[in-house]
Amino acid sequence: MPTPPPTGPLVTRDTLAGDLRALGVQTGETLLVHSSLSALGWVNGGPVAVVQGLLDALGPHGTLVVPTQSGDLSDPALWSRPPVPEEWWPTIRATMPPYDPRVTPSRGVGVIPETVRTWPGARRSAHPETSFAALGPRAAAVVDGHAPDCRLGERSPLARLEAGGARVLLLGAGYSTCTSFHLAEYRVPSPVVEVGRPSPTGWEKVREVSITSDLFEELGADFERDRPVVRGTVGAARARLFPVADAVAYAERWLPLHRPRDLYVDAAPGGSGTRGRP
Repeated sequence: MPTPPPTGPLVTRDTLAGDLRALGVQTGETLLVHSSLSALGWVNGGPVAVVQGLLDALGPHGTLVVPTQSGDLSDPALWSRPPVPEEWWPTIRATMPPYDPRVTPSRGVGVIPETVRTWPGARRSAHPETSFAALGPRAAAVVDGHAPDCRLGERSPLARLEAGGARVLLLGAGYSTCTSFHLAEYRVPSPVVEVGRPSPTGWEKVREVSITSDLFEELGADFERDRPVVRGTVGAARARLFPVADAVAYAERWLPLHRPRDLYVDAAPGGSGTRGRP
């Protein structure tokens, strides 16, 4: 039986840029984008056209930032979807290639961030598991200096985005992907855990704030109810636009009330339990 043709909408670089401008994306701003290519419709040119449309909307003085996480560089003891045999763990730890910002692929964040990561001129931050990549004149200011023992806290690109007045664009993605909420976890009482990962000198363990995206959808719904969030459509995707600083400030008040410390499990942002997102 033949495959039916796509129902659309037909999305192009130009229509994406137009939709983004209509939503409120401003020339020259810094934009942290969480995205889903499949939510946009039938995109002529795929992720390349999406990145081009974002850059067109931001203009030559704007800066595009995306998460380029590599949560698979983690302790195999935490992998559960799928797990690996326990007898493999020592060998995996001993032979796992360490993080290299130039070649380590992103995982679990979609094809658009991976396209940005490999774009000419892109810069990528140094954290082995929770890096960000950026394009534009403020890229270095955003991603440089990401401390290896600070996944998403004060010494991460999130704090620089907050201080610099950046905004978040959820482009077909839900609030569960909103990394800005994680910055609030570093500012409220949160457990500290020991995490293992490969390094150039062998397997290492680092103490870190425990992070989890559990209840982020509920947090986002309350945030959207109480704070100004621009909502619209880009292609076929639902889109939301709001300041990083607003999201962080709201989460700082919300998390202690709605998510007790004992609900925390150490996880890569966006979920837990898979090899790509331990």
